[in-house]
Amino acid sequence: MAATFVSLVLLLSVLGSASAQLSTGFYSSSCPNLLSTVKPVVHSAISSEQRMGASLLRLFFHDCFVNGCDASLLLDDTSNFTGEKTATPNQNSVRGFDVIDKIKTAVEKACPGVVSCADILAITARDAVVILGGPNWDVKLGRRDAKTASLSGANNNIPPPSSSLSNLISQFSAQGLSRQDMVALAGAHTIGQARCISFRSRIYNDTNIDSSLATTRQSNCPSTSGSGDGNLAPLDLQTPTAFDNDYFKNLVNLKGLLHSDQQLFSNGSTDSLVKTYSASPSKFASDFAAAMIKMGDISPLTGSQGEIRNNCRMVN
Repeated sequence: MAATFVSLVLLLSVLGSASAQLSTGFYSSSCPNLLSTVKPVVHSAISSEQRMGASLLRLFFHDCFVNGCDASLLLDDTSNFTGEKTATPNQNSVRGFDVIDKIKTAVEKACPGVVSCADILAITARDAVVILGGPNWDVKLGRRDAKTASLSGANNNIPPPSSSLSNLISQFSAQGLSRQDMVALAGAHTIGQARCISFRSRIYNDTNIDSSLATTRQSNCPSTSGSGDGNLAPLDLQTPTAFDNDYFKNLVNLKGLLHSDQQLFSNGSTDSLVKTYSASPSKFASDFAAAMIKMGDISPLTGSQGEIRNNCRMVN
């Protein structure tokens, strides 16, 4: 029996991945009402402002791409600690931290000291997608919260809107995500808004853009840097608050808002995937769900690593 146990331990260590310790039933006994505690708060936030759904989904992406899905993104700067919120991809851009605070408060009332902020981000991202009409999936849980953050990681690991296709492929590959995962996850841009500073160069300089889209967007995004930088436009001009496959239809019609979006359909290796998703909402939905689960597996802290934060904004 002991030998069997030892061989099992060795097998698990060979498998190596901490994600093997994540499971959909992780809190089934320690916090049985977790999912039903989270979803109403997410629903309320999106009812108040539909854009918040995209913002909450984006929090998970920006967290997982920097040292794994460990809620490092949520840590506030202090006099002796620098977090990730002031990184270029995040500053004046990522939002929804107050909603995460509300969810954490509700979860702490239900199950004090049990559920990590990292897992709350994972559940919230799924709930936001479902509420806006997207696919459902079972969220693997059991992550713990980081005691550190990486400003440089946030600046270097999150692909900017100016990214080329090769840059996007390499940055997703560095996280263990395939081209298919990347294109499917990019479909998250079927919801949400972008700031003028993120698409200014595309609408004034790119040639592979629908002229009517460029003209429309130029009306609210001046060409001069520093003027109207924060003005918003929908990433999906068809249905900006519905999680569907219109994003891919836009790309086929050269109506991607960001340069990095249109790179996915620019006579390159991902064109066929974009065409597939533009024609098949069900294929996009299933691949997106699978890619979200895979992204949620990036380098989690498990077991005795990290901690369960009392307040998502600070280490205990």
